[in-house]
Amino acid sequence: MDRNATLDHVETWIFDLDNTLYHARYNLFDLVEKRIGLYIQERFGVDQAAARRMQKEHFRAHGTTMRGLMEHHAIDPDHFLDYVHDIDYGRIPAAPNLDAALDNLGGRKLVFTNGSVRHAERVMDRLGVARHFSGIFDIAASAYLPKPRPEPYAALCGQHGIDAPRAAMFEDIARNLAPAHALGMTTVWVRTASEWAREGGDGDHVHHRTDDLETWLGDLVARRRALTDESPSLVSRC
Repeated sequence: MDRNATLDHVETWIFDLDNTLYHARYNLFDLVEKRIGLYIQERFGVDQAAARRMQKEHFRAHGTTMRGLMEHHAIDPDHFLDYVHDIDYGRIPAAPNLDAALDNLGGRKLVFTNGSVRHAERVMDRLGVARHFSGIFDIAASAYLPKPRPEPYAALCGQHGIDAPRAAMFEDIARNLAPAHALGMTTVWVRTASEWAREGGDGDHVHHRTDDLETWLGDLVARRRALTDESPSLVSRC
């Protein structure tokens, strides 16, 4: 049985952005990854294959390629983020069902991303869901320390006054849910076809699993509405 199937205790809903708030099938992050490769090629004068190796080595060792490049090559993170997010967002369609689910979910909603505020804003504008979110905690807000480092999770809670045991976090990379679980959050893993994103997906730090955020949220809203209809005395605390 999933932990607290109704999630009635949740006051704050925290969403990762890429491949979570929008479906991975749109392959938007593929465009970002290509731009990361081009950045490395141009910065270091290497070919595509060498850039790819450097990109993945830094990602594996440091959580993001950018963090590795910062630590080993002192790159400017803001310039890097502007460069890699210079992409066409048109492949992301509006998501009216997600918009409706978020509208009926109640509570406070935040985005927690290893990307930039501007990147998150563009994605949410395309989806048509920006109105639901009261804040974006991006990589700059976390002093450029990426998930799953524990420091950004603590900083997120401190900056936004989050009571972690009354929060839920959604994330496509399973291991990124471990620090949220350690703080007492309810966790939801949004699975994709990526093998590395599935590492740790069978761990106890994952409470709920879904292949489609939009459907999962819609079902959650429907279940909560049904429980309220059956028991009028039940009052959601969200």
